[in-house]
Amino acid sequence: MPDRAPAPIRMIPLAAIDEAALTRDRTAHDADALAELRDSIITSGLRMPIEVFAFAEPEGPLAYGLISGFRRLAAFRALAETSRNKAPYAAIPAFVREPASFQAALAAMVEENAIRAEVSAWEQGMVAVAARARGVFDTVDAAVEALFPSFSRQKRARIRAAALAAEELDGALTAPETLSSRQVLRLASALTRGYGDLIRHALAESRRTDPASQWQRLLPVLVEAETTETPDPLPDYARRPGR
Repeated sequence: MPDRAPAPIRMIPLAAIDEAALTRDRTAHDADALAELRDSIITSGLRMPIEVFAFAEPEGPLAYGLISGFRRLAAFRALAETSRNKAPYAAIPAFVREPASFQAALAAMVEENAIRAEVSAWEQGMVAVAARARGVFDTVDAAVEALFPSFSRQKRARIRAAALAAEELDGALTAPETLSSRQVLRLASALTRGYGDLIRHALAESRRTDPASQWQRLLPVLVEAETTETPDPLPDYARRPGR
């Protein structure tokens, strides 16, 4: 696991933290677990600070992006809204990571989440895209190499393909994290063959936006892309095993 550089703990106002600055691997809340965390914070305080990075240019009141501690931040926000005495929860203890340690902290977060629970190909790709967009890495390829160092060459190739699909179709699909690795690879292959406009048009014209209906709407476009004479741009090893 990457080393984390020591850093002083600072009190960061909740209003200054953007939890959506980086795409999270997992963002769903377990209501019971969150309630237990809130009770623990009330009783014993926050045992583990969150991790943030400072924006190069503040975005309105937001000056920091969240790296890790999504549930801890959510618990603090809930306490700030519901407690009679809001003052203790107006700011949260945090490590502010510098660029070098930020990369290590982000890589550790990704690795820990990959071990703890299965994360979809789409979500992994979006993490790499978001890290590149924030300037943490110069390219998506560099982000994938740094954030998934223990993954095989084949898995990293699939994440690059997922990153392409996620970047090109961000916001166009309903619940894209539910797509299988095979489905994401089919989308990425069609996009690299120049079918991006047709895919986006098919989605925009669809009257039904549930994931199953969207996929059925896309199938004719994907089949056409796969039966063209243009060679498949994805390497063979990126396709195995498909699911």
